[in-house]
Amino acid sequence: MVIELSRTYFPEGTNGKLTCEGKLICNVIELPWKKNEKRVSCIPEGKYFIRKRYSQKFKWHLEITGVENRSLILFHPANNALKELNGCIAPVTKLSGPGLGLLSRKAFEKLKVMVYSVLDKQESVMLLITSNL
Repeated sequence: MVIELSRTYFPEGTNGKLTCEGKLICNVIELPWKKNEKRVSCIPEGKYFIRKRYSQKFKWHLEITGVENRSLILFHPANNALKELNGCIAPVTKLSGPGLGLLSRKAFEKLKVMVYSVLDKQESVMLLITSNL
């Protein structure tokens, strides 16, 4: 499965749309682009793979692998990129401003169920990040 993330960049944060085969899964929020600096920037555009991950903080969630010079880049719930993200991607149901969204847990659960159903069949899930210029 290929999930596409099409981004729009703003100084205060990055907004995007996650789609699969042209169908909208959800919107996302991220930190602004700051040259892939750890903890303050969204990750570079490119191709990555997604895997299951468990932590005490986020329970079962999604990890984006293969990000150059970065680790533990996750999909997890958040509604304010600057306050709640350190480089991760937060699914949101609705965008409410640059780097801001609403109903993140609902959007995250939808994405997680979709991705886990593919991973459970031992199939890969690729994330393709592009800009929406």
